[in-house]
Amino acid sequence: MIPTWQYPLLFLTGLAAGFVDAIAGGGGLITIPVLLSLGLPPQFALGTNKLQAAFGSTSAMWHYGRAGLIDFKSCRLGIVFTFIGATLGTLLVSRMNPDLLRQTIPWLLVAIALYLLLQPGLGEAELRPRFPADGFHFVLGLGLGFYDGFFGPGTGTFWAMAYMLGLGFNLTRATAHTKVMNCTSNIASLIVFGAAGNVHLGAGLCMGLGQFLGARLGSKVVVRRGAQFIRPVFITVVLAVTARLLWQNWRGP
Repeated sequence: MIPTWQYPLLFLTGLAAGFVDAIAGGGGLITIPVLLSLGLPPQFALGTNKLQAAFGSTSAMWHYGRAGLIDFKSCRLGIVFTFIGATLGTLLVSRMNPDLLRQTIPWLLVAIALYLLLQPGLGEAELRPRFPADGFHFVLGLGLGFYDGFFGPGTGTFWAMAYMLGLGFNLTRATAHTKVMNCTSNIASLIVFGAAGNVHLGAGLCMGLGQFLGARLGSKVVVRRGAQFIRPVFITVVLAVTARLLWQNWRGP
């Protein structure tokens, strides 16, 4: 389905997405348009994306955990409900009409890009917790888990924002805990997509290797320098891939 000569492109895509996702979230905004542009049907693109993303989120989570930035005990409830939400979202998207999904994806990307542009100061200041941790993980786990299973791109950004605004985490801690939830929803979605046969194994593993290395580099940058420097690059990438998908839809097959 994908020519062998395009595999280096997939590796580089995974590398770039893993780096960006480990820092600011939104790696799917890079990988999904590339997979779609290579001719994969939407369900295959999303399933393959979950396979490669699982490598990146696991790599980033492991590195953040080693740096002491994750309280895994406090995440247990979030892991459970994120897994449930992601499973339900993936079951729904697996049964959608591919044409409807293809038309929906770019407009969701537009909404995410606009939100990021309108929040330039997100994460600069720490806030007091506004919600109890259990209630936070119940609601956000189901909600964002469902979203990640149903669509995916931007989930890491939403999780980081939620941790900062809801539990008062600073940007570094929020980014680290985001990877725990990303890893959970990626694995849940991968199980559903894999059971339905909607995963391109070769492409997913090739991108996964790039994701693993990129996420390791990105998480090191967050631990050492913080994430603010990547924001302009990230928004530029979001707008670029969104414009590409909109152009493809307008032009037609």
